[in-house]
Order: sequence, then structure tokens, then C-alpha cells
Amino acid sequence: MGNAELEARRRQAVSRAVGVTTEIYAVRAENAEIWDAEGRRYIDFAAGIAVVNTGHRHPKVLAAVREQLDRFTHTCHQVVPYETYVHLAERLNAAVPGDFAKKTVFVTTGAEATENAVKIARAATGRAAVIAFAGGFHGRTFMGMSMTGKVAPYKTGFGPMMPEVYHLPFPVALHGVTEEDALAALDRLFKADVDPARVAAFIVEPVQGEGGFYEAPAAFLRELRAIADRHGIVLVADEVQTGFARTGRLFAMERTGVTADLTTMAKGLGGGFPIAAVTGRAELMDAPGTGGLGGTYGGNPLAVAAAHAVLDVIAEEDLCARAEALGARLKQRLHSLAGAVPQIADIRGPGFMNAVEFTHPGAGTPAADFTNAVRQRALAKGLILLSCGVYGNVIRFLAPLTIPDAVFGEALDIIEASLRECAAEA
Repeated sequence: MGNAELEARRRQAVSRAVGVTTEIYAVRAENAEIWDAEGRRYIDFAAGIAVVNTGHRHPKVLAAVREQLDRFTHTCHQVVPYETYVHLAERLNAAVPGDFAKKTVFVTTGAEATENAVKIARAATGRAAVIAFAGGFHGRTFMGMSMTGKVAPYKTGFGPMMPEVYHLPFPVALHGVTEEDALAALDRLFKADVDPARVAAFIVEPVQGEGGFYEAPAAFLRELRAIADRHGIVLVADEVQTGFARTGRLFAMERTGVTADLTTMAKGLGGGFPIAAVTGRAELMDAPGTGGLGGTYGGNPLAVAAAHAVLDVIAEEDLCARAEALGARLKQRLHSLAGAVPQIADIRGPGFMNAVEFTHPGAGTPAADFTNAVRQRALAKGLILLSCGVYGNVIRFLAPLTIPDAVFGEALDIIEASLRECAAEA
């Protein structure tokens, strides 16, 4: 059955609310390549939205999961616990930035991780309010979408958001928002809307994901850390998309020199298997009452086994250094095209969490139409790309960090050709 027939079935059977970026149907994948229902090969620069950083079907991940399959697949850790859950918690406690005692809880999705970070912060502080940022993305659950700083499509039609969630502008120099602007907005918020003594947490992505791959300035995060300390506010780093070598460090906060109190993670941790976590200061993690955290599938044994293998692969294959090298090559190629593609407004991103932003030449307004044209042209040439940004005018590059050099070079050629052709036609 071909892609068109499968797409027709999807439209009949699946809620239209589940958006689909492409209409190609995967039947096989290996490292950075996917083959569809019609046998066509694609280079994958999405990685399941930064999930398979270690590539599709990494042999060590598969071997770890197969070994666990032969033992048991599910007991619910809250009913009958198992050592691998404890060991993974120990590894994350040691790996997450911060020179203090830490503890961890496992859940299933990134949205669950951010929800649980809020629960932990509220339990620890006895406060309710949460401050997030415009352009941020923290999930599709009610608290997750309330904290998310983008309305369409995440909040549209879903009624009132959760109370006591406030948003600040995120410092993006390209868009005329300075660090001083963001901090001044926080000062106004404290004076006009919420007493800092009622704020449980700040939640911030060190590099915004859905918002457009904007990197939080280290100086801004240092000041946010100082304000949090001054007022007894918990600082939460949402590393769901930035984590696990994507930015050239295991966690993006390592690049800033700033330590969060709680860190949320998911995506790249499981290498394709669903697992998420919150790791943080031990005293904060112990604040909720026994039974207040957890979930039936949280820390599923198969996903835990995959996560152990992912951490091993990142270390053994030095994927942090690999991310830096791949990102440097990609950005160099994009910069070489700036003269031929006047729509390019910015090229950015640490490690291999990179993006290019497009605006209309002369006007400087977001060029979502051009962005989509580039994405579609690349897809027609066999390269899967994702867009993002509040205005839909950013293409993000999220290939597996294990992508072979030859495949990576092929993808760079497709990116260049797509950009040049779309610019010539614009």
C-alpha cells in the first residue's frame, strides 16, 4: 500500500487535531535514513524531534532492549521496583549540572516532566505562581500548554488556561528584545501582577525549541538565577529538546555556567523509547508526599534499558564533540549561501541544535511562505526538515548525531540546492 492510500486511511481514522508534517509513511529506518511505504529513501533531519540523537535503531540500544525483553517488560516500579531504574537515577544525579545532592523521578513524556517539576516546586515552596517565557514550549497538557508561550496551535480552542502562570519576553536580539528588556518586564511583573513571594518557579529552555532555537544568553540566566535565589524561587531548566549531547554538551545548561534547581528531560534520553525525568536538588525532590509523584509507565524497564545504552553511546562515541563538528559544518555551509539567499536573516544554535531564520528581503518581516517552500523542496529531494518559530519562519536541523559523513554531505547539498532554487523563484 502506497503513501497516498495510507494518508487517505489516516484522514478517515485519526483525529485531524494530530498534525502531520509529511505524508510519507515509514516502513524502515537506520541511523539517519528512513524508507517509506513506496521504497523511497529519505535523510532524516528531524530525528523524531530530537529523540533519536543516537540514530534510528542504534545496535547498542537495540541489544539493551532485547536483553531486557527476555527478563520482564513491566511491573510498575511503584509496585515491584527494579535495580535498573535506581541505577539510571544514580547516573542522572551524577550527570545533571549542580554540585549538590540530587534525586530523580521517571515519567513517560516531556510534558509530564514539566508538570511534575511544577508540582515539586509548589510542594517545596508552598507557592503557586509559575513564570515562563514567550516562545517557550513545555508540552500539550493543561499546565504544559499554559506555560507554553505560543498560542497557535497549542492553546487555540481549549478554553481558559491554568491560573497563576505568567509570561515574560524572551531575550532575542534579532527581534529587538534585549536582556535588559526581559529583566525590566520581570520587575514590572513583580510590581503589577504577582508578589515574588508567591512565585514557586521560573521555567526556561536554555535554547528554545518550538519557539525558534533562540539561545538564552548566559548573562541573562545568571541574573535569573540571582533573582530566584533572592526570592526563594525554584529555577527549572527545561532540557527536553536540548538534552543528551544535542548542543555539544550532555545538557545545554553546562554551556552557561548556571545551575538549575530542577532539570526536566525526555526525548533524547530514550533513543526512541518513551521515557522522561525530573532531576533536582534532593530536598526539593523529597518535598511532595509519598505517592505524590510517579505513574504507571514511568521508568518502564524497556525504556530504562534504552536510556542506559544511550548514555553509554554518547560517552563511547564522543557525541558531544560530534555535535560541535556537525554544527560547525552546517553553519559554515549556510553562511556561504547568505549572499545568494537574501531571505536568510540569521543562522544560529549551539552544537548541532541549529536553525536558519528567514525574512522577506527589505521588509524584514517573517517569511513563513519561503520557509515552507524550502522545507517542501528539500522533502521532494529526499531530505526531511522541520520548521518552528512563533511565526513559522525558522527551519531547525536535528539530524542524529551519529549521521555518517557521506550522508551528512549529501544532506548539505540538498539544503543548498533547495535554498538556491527557492530564492531564485521568490
